[in-house]
Amino acid sequence: MNLSDTSSPGIAEDAGAQEGGPVDRGQQRRRRARRALLIVVGIVVVLVAGLAGVAAYLQARIDASIERIDDPFAPLTNRPDRVASGAGPVNILVLGSDSRISAGEPSQWAAGAQRTDTMMVVQISGDREHAYVMSIPRDSWVEIPGHGQNKINAAYSFGGPSLMIQTVENLTGIRIDHFAIADFESFAALTDELGGVEITMPNGLDNTGVALPPGTHTLDGEQALAYARQRHGVPGGDLGRVQRQQNWMRSILQAVYRADRLADPVGLTRLLQTVGQTVAVDEGFTMGKMRNLAVSMRDIRPNDLVFMTAPNLGTGRSPDGAQSIVLLDEGRFGALCNALAADSVANYLEVNPGAVVTLGDDVA
Repeated sequence: MNLSDTSSPGIAEDAGAQEGGPVDRGQQRRRRARRALLIVVGIVVVLVAGLAGVAAYLQARIDASIERIDDPFAPLTNRPDRVASGAGPVNILVLGSDSRISAGEPSQWAAGAQRTDTMMVVQISGDREHAYVMSIPRDSWVEIPGHGQNKINAAYSFGGPSLMIQTVENLTGIRIDHFAIADFESFAALTDELGGVEITMPNGLDNTGVALPPGTHTLDGEQALAYARQRHGVPGGDLGRVQRQQNWMRSILQAVYRADRLADPVGLTRLLQTVGQTVAVDEGFTMGKMRNLAVSMRDIRPNDLVFMTAPNLGTGRSPDGAQSIVLLDEGRFGALCNALAADSVANYLEVNPGAVVTLGDDVA
C-alpha cells in the first residue's frame, strides 16, 4: 500500500465495489470488522487506523491536537532486549487517568501530585495477527526504582513517565516502545460521540448520582464514567474495576461497528479528533509511525484482540499493614510476561488455558 495516498483504503474499496458491481456481503462484513478492530486499538493506544485513510490536511489537524511528551525513554538504561526475529512486537504502555490528575492536560506532570488510575501494556504481535491488552491493577505491590516497594501507580507520582516506564520494564521484562496517557474524559466524549455504548450490568449501577437497575443499558459518557469509576460495591474491588474499564473499551468497539462509523469519513474524522484532544504520547510516536503500524495491522480481526488482567493472588495488606494492595502471582504473572517479551502469547494462552483471566461476557 502506498502510504502517500491520502484516500481511505476501506472507503475506496467500497466505492469501487459500488461502481463495479455487487459486493459479497461476507467480504463487506470482513472489511468492517477489520476496520472496527483497528479503530478500537487506536482508541486505546492512539493507533487510529483511520489515519491511513484520512486526507492529509485532516491528519495534520488531528496530529496538532495530540500532546507530545518530551522523550521519556532518554534517561533509561539497562533496558530489556528487543525481540530479534521478524518485525518484532510493538509494546505500548498506556496510562489512564481521571480528570483530577491532569485537569484536561494529560501530558502535564508534577512530582508528588498524581497517580494513574489505569495501566495497560498493549502489544501488537510481531506477525501483526494478534493484539493483547494486559491490565496491571493500580494497587499492585511492586519495586519502584529508587523508592522501594509501593503501589505501582505511585511510580508516576514519584517520577513521571520515565519512572513509570522503568518500573514496568523492570517488573515485566518487556521492552516498552511507546507511551500514551489519556484522560477518562476522552472516553466519555467518545462515548457521547457514538450516541452511547451498550453495557450489561448484572448488579445495576449506583454511583455519583447515577442509578440504574440490573440489565442492559445504553450508557452516555457521564453514566459510563460512573460505571468505570465506581469503587465501592464492585465485586472483586479494584480487580473488578479493571474489568469494567476493559468492558467499556470493548463496548466502544461494538458501538463503532454497529454504527458503521468506519465507512463514514465525516463520522470517522470526528472520532479521531475527539480522541486526539485529550491524549498525550511520547514525541517519538509520530503520525507516520501510527499510520504505518495501523496499516501493518490490516489483517487483524476482532477475535484477535484479547483483554487480560495481570495474574494475581487477590488483595492483601502492605508490610506495615497500612495499605490495601494487590498481590501479583509471581509464577503466573512471570510466565505471561515472559510470553509477551518473547512475542509468544498466542501459544502460551493455548498451552495454559485458565492461567490468565481474560475478559468474558459476565463483567460485574
